[in-house]
Amino acid sequence: MAVSQVSRAATAPVGFMQSDRMVLALLALLAVAVRFITYGNPALGFDEQFYLLVGDRMVQGELPYVDIFDRKPIGIFLIYAGIRWLGGEGFVQYKLVATLFVIATAWLIYLLARQRAERFGAGLAAALYILWLNLMEGEGGQTPVFYNLLVIGAAWQLFAALRAPDRLVPRGALALLLIGLALQIKYTVVFEGMFFGLAFLWLAWTQRMAWGRLVAFATVMVALALLPTALVLLYYWGVGEADAFIFANFSSNAYKENGSSLVQLFKLVELSALFLPLGVVAVVGHRAIRDKMVRPDGQMVRLWLVASVLGVLLYWRFSAPHYAIPLLAPLCVLLAPALDARPRLGAAIAALALIAGQVVQIQLAAMKGGDAAMRAVAAAAKPDRGVIFVYNGYPGLYLLTGSPLPSRWSFPGHLNTQDENNPRALGVDPLVETRRILDANPDAIVDTFPAYALGNRETRALLHRVIAERYRPVLCVATRDRTRVIYRQKREAWPVDLSACRPEVFAPVKP
Repeated sequence: MAVSQVSRAATAPVGFMQSDRMVLALLALLAVAVRFITYGNPALGFDEQFYLLVGDRMVQGELPYVDIFDRKPIGIFLIYAGIRWLGGEGFVQYKLVATLFVIATAWLIYLLARQRAERFGAGLAAALYILWLNLMEGEGGQTPVFYNLLVIGAAWQLFAALRAPDRLVPRGALALLLIGLALQIKYTVVFEGMFFGLAFLWLAWTQRMAWGRLVAFATVMVALALLPTALVLLYYWGVGEADAFIFANFSSNAYKENGSSLVQLFKLVELSALFLPLGVVAVVGHRAIRDKMVRPDGQMVRLWLVASVLGVLLYWRFSAPHYAIPLLAPLCVLLAPALDARPRLGAAIAALALIAGQVVQIQLAAMKGGDAAMRAVAAAAKPDRGVIFVYNGYPGLYLLTGSPLPSRWSFPGHLNTQDENNPRALGVDPLVETRRILDANPDAIVDTFPAYALGNRETRALLHRVIAERYRPVLCVATRDRTRVIYRQKREAWPVDLSACRPEVFAPVKP
């Protein structure tokens, strides 16, 4: 079996992958090429627009959780605040920085996979990571795009300790510090962090580490994993806002709804379908994977993948495919021997993923709108001297229009979705906050049609009552799934273009 695998691997098209440096260059070229279509689209992802908005406000001196509410750890906002120092509007800049993270992550996948596979299989495994991101809303700057690099950095330390256990303690300490940093980008990393901590302890036990040292080692790893979060909490305590930090990062999550279990199960099935082609590789090349699995590093890769799967399942949110991106890194490392054994199948799946990823990006731009659509909305919504209110639509409009934020709760989903319709989850009653915003008479209101099926009916009814009394539509921008509508106050003399408006714009939903 081993001879036949080597023979097949030798016939793989590896002429263009003659060195590790060449592989790195090819991975970088691939990452830029497949993500290039997204660089000029500021409407790419609503979450990312909001991260950029918070980063921009941080540069201006505002404080997350105090001046602007969200539940994400501060690390993702610090990354975007750093990106704002690069200049420009930030939309292209954050995508370029995200691309660098993707390249670095793919490179570490290659290096880990190279320990279990030939150069072709390892290189193809890293390429599949890059390609699959475009199928899972990872084409921009979602949180896993950033924290996956830190997680795989921790994996690198673990596998290095497997090969050379004499450096076990410093490698374990560094690995858990990396996990601690990743936790400040997304707390769901805790499950992978627990795996790495236990793996290092198991390795220490196999090396017959004394019980006293083992306990000390475990204590140090836990402390380092918690250190970044503790430092952030200490900062907020120092400025008198510890309660705001604790509520946003921990307490509020207990009261946020995730939709019905039936809907989540349906979305889980959809999400699982995205991994079917990679599952085919695993099934067809299972013998090659099994042969490598008997080694300690093979077992660790499998357990790492199991920990990642458990983390995704226990989080129990499948409404967007990016929630499962953490599975990609361990899965791609695991598949490397199979890709060596079945190079043509792997290459064919990579080619299909490349094409499908570009089609997905074109479809997403048609659904959400592209640069022209978002800038048209921004031009019509630009405030004179006041603020705008994006009830539903692009969070990045606050950046493009230069508008101050009308509320601490400026991510549209906080006030316009039924899942968030709970004062204990937000720290404010969405209806009360929406009324307060509307009472301040924002210069422009942005909404979308048709109405979101899982939207907050109370805030939407209030919005339409106010619009009927004091506002009029001045522009509709149609995308494939929705129409973006900009309303301005009736007393304003504003150019009106209603040619793209849907009929429901003129017949708002009644309470």
